Amino acid sequence: MPWFPDFAGAVELVRRETRSAGRADPVGQYLRALDGADTHALEDVWPGEVVIHDPRLGEVRGHRELRRFVARSRSLLEEHHARVETEGSVVVGNRAVVELLAHIRRDGQDLDWPVAVVAESAERSVVFRSYFSQRPLDGRHHLRSPVLGPGAVRVADVVERFRRALAAGDTDGVVGTFAPDGYFREPAGQRPTHRGGDELRSHFRRCFGAGGGIELQACAVTDDGARCALEYNLVRWGTRDLPPQAGLGVFDRGPDGLLAAARLYDDAEPPDDPPGAPA
Repeated sequence: MPWFPDFAGAVELVRRETRSAGRADPVGQYLRALDGADTHALEDVWPGEVVIHDPRLGEVRGHRELRRFVARSRSLLEEHHARVETEGSVVVGNRAVVELLAHIRRDGQDLDWPVAVVAESAERSVVFRSYFSQRPLDGRHHLRSPVLGPGAVRVADVVERFRRALAAGDTDGVVGTFAPDGYFREPAGQRPTHRGGDELRSHFRRCFGAGGGIELQACAVTDDGARCALEYNLVRWGTRDLPPQAGLGVFDRGPDGLLAAARLYDDAEPPDDPPGAPA
């Protein structure tokens, strides 16, 4: 749920002018409205239509449903005592992506909950797409239907090499796209971050243990040259085709052109959940 008690840091990070003078970027408007549980700012800036695609509540369309969405989001996050830190953002043209890491409590345990929010604005309307795993909230994976269809998008340089090696099940190829101290973070799990060659190699060997790779079908790219956010549909894991599932990956390039970091936001579950497979 893309609402947290304090979005001030996120708002400052993504404050960019994407419309006429005096109107801040869409993510900033969105986060300020949700921070105060007040949707009037969004309704004033985008009088035409506000649409939210949320993994938990599905499609939220129109101002009335937006108000209900904010109220339900606030209740859920207060129940889990959420606090948040901002990890970063990327803004290109009329699209902005912000990454947040929430810290929540469930069943007496402290858990991390990574969340990404994409905003795409037009003259009188705006669409928000949020990506996250629901496993930190209820302990289960949830299949999420595609939000976007596959597009004729260009995935550049090391990010495309990562995607191709992942689809091929090529462990060495995937590890070779990372800088020596680069890391990969899964959407959820007890130990979701894998850093350095040894940890990365061990992780992706487990991912590819059933044979075959993981195919991410490119849908949209937001890339400022240093950071790339790729919205995708996961369509295959191993030798099995899967019902397409929406997700997002954020890739940080290092000065050497290799990946300093890759962070995924989806709720995919390995087919048949084989022993030792990442969750």
